[in-house]
Order: sequence, then structure tokens, then C-alpha cells
Amino acid sequence: MFPRILFCCLLACSEPVLAQSRLEVSVKRVDVADQHVFEVASSGEVKASPAAVWKVLTNYDRMSEFVPDLKTSKVLSRTGNKAIIEQFGVASFLFIRRDIHLIVQAAEEPMTAIDISLVTGDMRVYQCRWELVPVPETGGTRIVYSGKLVPKFYVPGMLGANIIRSDIERMMKAVLARLERGDSPGN
Repeated sequence: MFPRILFCCLLACSEPVLAQSRLEVSVKRVDVADQHVFEVASSGEVKASPAAVWKVLTNYDRMSEFVPDLKTSKVLSRTGNKAIIEQFGVASFLFIRRDIHLIVQAAEEPMTAIDISLVTGDMRVYQCRWELVPVPETGGTRIVYSGKLVPKFYVPGMLGANIIRSDIERMMKAVLARLERGDSPGN
């Protein structure tokens, strides 16, 4: 739920088999200054062009339609290539359910990258980056997601990395599935 909510995090109700995507996900817990920082990295490839991927990843108001556990996502303001986005979602750990509220800033480098940073909310640290890398051989796009997360609430130490890895994997599968279907929201 962490990165899903965070980005602004992204997409889809169904998770069909991805024809071209080999999803890679890793999560490491690193102790820095008495904090457990979760470093995440994920990537996958889709047949969609960078322009089509960009259109989906920057349609922040429609993300809750296809991002698992993201209840609402709304652009509060936009100035140039920066948007302030408010998101509400839910995180579940075993028998515990936690509502998550975040306000983040998205700094866009058109057709190339989106940097997400925490303004306020239920995280101590939330920084992530979406990168779009054209794949000339296929006309598709490699999507790279990376970030650092420190929740304000308790995440079980031994299980935390696995819980977050599962969440990131679910989010990325949803993003890649949405892009493979080719039906960007808002059309």
C-alpha cells in the first residue's frame, strides 16, 4: 500500500498475464539514523509508447479507478510541471488495517521521469521516482520505479520488507496491466 498510495502510485483492477513484461521487484530494509528505511526498486516493460505511458502515469485524478487499495487521488494544485496531489488509501497487515493519507508533490520531466516527494501525511519519508525508458527494438517502454519509504506507523521488522515488496509488486502488475490493455483512463 505504501507506494501504491504514493504514487501516486498506480493502477488496475484486473491483473491479466503480461505478454511482454518481466516484472522485477526488490525491497531492502536499511537502518539509517535510528530509522528503518525501505529502499524499493522495480521495473517492467510494456508495448506502450512512452507518450502513452506518460498519459496514464500523470492522470493523477483517475488513479483510484485502477490502483489497488487507493481510495481517492486528487490534484490540489498545479504550477507548470509540478502538481500537489492528495491521496487516501488503505494498508493491511495480517489482521491490522490502516488508513493512509498523503499529500505529495509530483515534479514531472515530460516523457522521461516523475519525482514524487512527501509534503505531509502518514509517512516520515516518501520519495519515489518513475522513469520511462524507450525500447527502440519493440517501440515499447521500460518503466522503472524506485523509492525510499519510512512509515510513521509500526511496520513489523522481520516482515516489513516482504509486506512492502508484495505491495509494490501488486501495484506494478496493475500499472503494467493497464498499459498493456492500452485503455488509458479519461479517454
